[in-house]
Formats: sequence, C-alpha cells, structure tokens
Amino acid sequence: MRLGTGDRLRAAAGAFASNGRNPNLRRAQLGFLGAWTAEWAFTVALGIVAYNAGGALALGLVGLLRMVPSAILAPLLSPFADRGRRERVLVVVSLLRGLATAVAAVVVALSGPVFVVYALAVLSTIAATLFRPAHSALLPTLCRTGHELASANVVRGFLDSVATLVGPLLAAVLLAFTDVSVVFAVAAAASFWAALLLSRVRYEAPARSAAARPQLVREAVEGIRAVAGDRDLALILLLAAAQSITRGALTVFSVVVAIELLAMGEAGAGTLMAAVGVGAVIGSLSASLLVGTGRLGAWFAVGVALWGLPIALMGVFPQQAAALLLLSLVGVGNALIDLAGFTLIGRLAPDAVMARVFGVLESLVAVSIGVGSVLASALIAWIGLAPALIAVGLLCPVLATAAWWRLRRLDSTVDAIDADVDLLQRVPMFRPLPLPSIEQLARGLEPVEVPAGRKVFAQGDIGDRYYVIESGQADVVGDGRVVARLGAGDGFGEIALLRRTPRTAGVVAHTDLILRALEPETFGAVVMGYAPSARAAQDGVDGQLGRFSPPGVPAHTPPDSTA
Repeated sequence: MRLGTGDRLRAAAGAFASNGRNPNLRRAQLGFLGAWTAEWAFTVALGIVAYNAGGALALGLVGLLRMVPSAILAPLLSPFADRGRRERVLVVVSLLRGLATAVAAVVVALSGPVFVVYALAVLSTIAATLFRPAHSALLPTLCRTGHELASANVVRGFLDSVATLVGPLLAAVLLAFTDVSVVFAVAAAASFWAALLLSRVRYEAPARSAAARPQLVREAVEGIRAVAGDRDLALILLLAAAQSITRGALTVFSVVVAIELLAMGEAGAGTLMAAVGVGAVIGSLSASLLVGTGRLGAWFAVGVALWGLPIALMGVFPQQAAALLLLSLVGVGNALIDLAGFTLIGRLAPDAVMARVFGVLESLVAVSIGVGSVLASALIAWIGLAPALIAVGLLCPVLATAAWWRLRRLDSTVDAIDADVDLLQRVPMFRPLPLPSIEQLARGLEPVEVPAGRKVFAQGDIGDRYYVIESGQADVVGDGRVVARLGAGDGFGEIALLRRTPRTAGVVAHTDLILRALEPETFGAVVMGYAPSARAAQDGVDGQLGRFSPPGVPAHTPPDSTA
C-alpha cells in the first residue's frame, strides 16, 4: 500500500516518538550518540597528529595500524555479546575507550612520544569495533516489530549523522582555539557519558548461553558461517566493505584535500568532515520517511552508490564550495546505509549469533577502512590527488549497480516475513516476544490447507504441531461437543505441546482452512525460552482448560519448560 505524504510524515514522527517513549531505547540511542561523537572527534584529532608527524603516508599507515588488530579481534570478542547482557558489553567498551582517549590527551599535552598515541588509538579502535555489533544486536531485543526496528535504526542513523556533524565540527572549533589534546579530552568525556547512559538500560532478555568456559574461536566461526550460509547477508556485508574502503580513503582525502588542494588549513579537515555530517543529518531526516516502504534493499544500494560518486566528482570539481556540497551527499548516503543496512542485517541474522554477525561486519569494516586509507595514500603518491579521488570514488557506484536486482529480490523476501510476523502477533502468547524471536517462529511456519468438514487432528492424538489460522474458521470439539469456534489470527494446539499430553480436544474445519504450522521444537524453544511469552502461554492454557478440562488433565498443572 502506498503512503501519502501526510502518512509518511506521521510515520517519521512516530519513529522518533516511539524511541523517546521507550526509556531503554532512549538510553541506548543517546549512549550511541555519545560514543560516536567521541569516535569522530578522535578520528579528526588523530589525523592531525599523524599528518604533522609524517604527512599523507603516515595518515594512511596509522589508519591501517588502527584497523588491522580490530579486524582480527572483533569477531573473536563479539561472542561475549551473544552470551550475556549486551548493554554490559557496551558499558565496558565505552569505559575502555574513554580511558584510552583520556591518556592520549595527557600524552599529547605533555608532548610525549607519538607512538604512544598510536598505541592508544589501536586500543580505542579495538574497543570501538565491539561497540556497534553489541549495540546493533541490542536494538532488535528492545523492539517488537520490523517497523519498530526500522524506526530504531532511523533514530540511530539520525544520531549517527548528528555525531558525524558534531564530532568533526567540535574538533574543528577546538583546533581553531586550542590544540589536539583538548579534542582528545572532550572525546574521552563523551565516551564516559555513553557508559553512564548504557549502564541504566533495563530489559528482560531471552535466555542465552553463559557457559563458564567460552570457546571464542569456535563461536566466532559460527558467526562467519551464518554470513557465508546466507547469500543476502553476504552481499550486504560485501557492499558494506566497499563503502568502508571509501570511508578509509576519505579519512586521508579530507586532510590532504583541505591542506594541499583547498588551502583550508588543519581546521579545514574538520570542516570537510562536518560537511559529511550536515548531509547525514539531512539524509537521516529524509530516511525517516522511508520507514515501512518495503524497499530497504533498493535504498541500501542508493546509499552505497552515494558514498563513492561524490568523491569521484571532487576530483573533477576541485573547489571548496563543490567539495562541501559533494561531501554532504556522502552524508546522505551514510544515512541510507544506516537505516537500510542495519535493519536488513537485524532481520536476516539469527538472534543467537546476531552479535557475531555484526562482529564479522565490524571486522570487514575495520580492515576495509585500513585498506582504504593505505590505498588512498598510495594512489596520491602514484597518480596524484585528483585521479586518486576519481578511482576510489567509482568503486561503490559500480558495485551497487551490479547488486541492484539481488537487493530488490531481498525486499520481496522481507515483505513476506513481515506478513507472517503480523499473523503471529495476533496470538496473545507471541505478543511479548522480541522481534528476533518472533521472526525465528515466522521463518519456521509451514502452510497447511484443510477442506471444510475435515479434521485437523482428533482428541487423543499425539501433539506434533502448533497451528495459527491464516483464513477460515475451525471448531474445537471435546467429548463430542463444540466448545469453541476459532477464526483468522487464532492459534491452537499448544496444550499438548506444553503439557506433553495427548490432544485434549479435536479441531475440525468449519470452512476451508488455510493454516500456518510450527514444529514443536521451534515452538517450545522460542516460547518457553522467554519469560514473558512463557507466562502468556501458561495463562492461555489455564484459561482454555478452565473452560474445558478433559479427564486426567489437571487444569493448573505447570507446563513442562522442555516441551
């Protein structure tokens, strides 16, 4: 269904309002704002330190030095976020980043060895690569529907854009009046603020593995296998890697273009990156109108293309006004990637390995940023600045064009899952489930058709499936009499699965029935693995058995949690 302009504006406003009303989402999102403001300010400050120490080549090498350890460690450490409370991982990460950045501020203020600043940058970046996987895996747990998750990613994308603007702009202002050490100090304060906010997140999470002896390599490999086994996930991560190569190159280009091509001075590097932030803020507000469009794959492709094409055009139009305008378009692309890319990964990745999938993403991003920074430095030395801008800038548009039709097919798949999620959420016991859990059920649904007058199952049969009615009506028959009539959106069959008893009543198709069926292993693992849905299931079963309790089945026996 197409939405009018007024409907889209209301949906966009609702996206921000829903995050504001939910205290956990609000704290998680503001924590992200603090962490990413710190990241962008830190990046500008480190770039100035590296350029002053060794020019463009040092810029590229420091970029690579920061990212390689992160690329190796991100997938190995991300299993911790799948094993326990993800917000606790975020708090620890933010504290580590704040501490490393604060020490860097002291070293620079005292004119200490530059290699110490580089080492602290590596430590801070390792911690930073764990932040987004844990945060990205936390958001779906705090959401109930795909629309709410898209809304959360819209808000996070907007805050990311604000951070992309505020971090570099803050660095530019501070560099104009103070020095690099003050920029580091402010970045450290922003990280500590993020830790404080995230420590106050409270929610009820599904049970996760918490074995005493984590096997990090094996668990990390499970995340890699989850990506390799899903062509759509693999494609999204490949395009994200291409965007990150361009992003790494931009950290070099922004400094060299500002100082050597546009004569804007050191503060100009912050100004150019702030232009990306301006575009990202505008793009995020525009992206909020896309919630519920069902075309996230297509918009993801557009975002990837916009990360490269404006950089290529900077090589053709090397003027300050043109550079600021073109970099703002890069920011628009960044906003589209934040909305579409992270929402799609959150929809496709299984909850049990979601942080590890995002860890694989961060690993690819980290190594790609490092490669991009070195590539930009090498190309500048080899073919010159303008040709280097064009060569790097064409990478993303070419890949996005090649992936267009695959991403459009992915949109159709997500639309089908949304319809199944909507159906399941009409059943009371499924309503409390977080989005990853209910999507796990939706992916396990199997279609079943039963003609009018035929039995779905008989009283006394072994319970082997749970059913939800997609269309039609069914009669519940116990001891030869009709005790209830069910319609579209009603579910049945849970008593035998939860109590491990024969069917307490039969079900007969009153009209032609179209059903969606769940196997008991999937049903039991999801419903009984999450306390609110388990309580809702218990209440539903007790209510049914209170109306009709066959001989030998007590109305209030506790459900078997292993069913």
